[in-house]
Amino acid sequence: MVLTKIKSQIGIIGCGWLGLPLAEHLTELGYKTKGTTTSDLKLESLSSKGILPFKIVLTEEKVNGDIDGFLEHLETLVINIPPRLRKHPYRNHVDEIRHLVSKIEKNSIKNILFISSTSVFKDEEDFPTITDEVKPNGISNSAKQLIEIENMLLANPSFRTTVLRFSGLFDDVRHPAYVLSGKTDLKNANAPVNLIHKDDCIAIIAMIIEDNVWGLSFNAATPYHPTKKVYYTSFCEANNLAVPNYNSETKSKGKKIDSSTLVRHLNYSFKRQL
Repeated sequence: MVLTKIKSQIGIIGCGWLGLPLAEHLTELGYKTKGTTTSDLKLESLSSKGILPFKIVLTEEKVNGDIDGFLEHLETLVINIPPRLRKHPYRNHVDEIRHLVSKIEKNSIKNILFISSTSVFKDEEDFPTITDEVKPNGISNSAKQLIEIENMLLANPSFRTTVLRFSGLFDDVRHPAYVLSGKTDLKNANAPVNLIHKDDCIAIIAMIIEDNVWGLSFNAATPYHPTKKVYYTSFCEANNLAVPNYNSETKSKGKKIDSSTLVRHLNYSFKRQL
């Protein structure tokens, strides 16, 4: 593959399931790409793909690793760190990002792309349509922390921030149906499905960077929202998986994520359907 002319330097904090293929894609587009991991074992893997690797670990007390070396000469930084607060409910992700921001402010970074989640919006019985004009109102610990981080970054005058909120992520291997298969008494049978394929996530991020779309907030979900019961039953049947059993007696709560602003602003067409 012939690479295009080298462009500006981009850093990606969090080169995991989404961040690594994103870093590879940006490198192919001609960007000099730096990436972080929390594992020594993954450093060589990043390097082999043309990504300058750094071991960086965010904690509530400080940022561990050569963060200054990582941030040096970057024009754009993608923050892609799932808070994982279900597994670690007492984790203060806000403080982790606050320490990172203090390091960013000391460098010449112009643009921040923060990967957030549509979980910042509350599920409700009337399944509200969530446009980009709707203010985040989530009440879970994870939602509250993400909302605080979004506001912290958007209000910082040292750089321009765009917030990109993805719905449930999936690809051809990782899909929520594989987790739900065979389970019983599942809730929210009639709630709308909100999912987005990893390929679309990568394409949207690259387009924001290429087109210099900063200072905005976008919600991103594939524009197809069948009910959970209908969708996951159909998916499992089509893939020879045990069908999940939903409790349709209890009232469902949910929301419908509207990506029309993103589609209009970026002139984007979704690549992968559910």
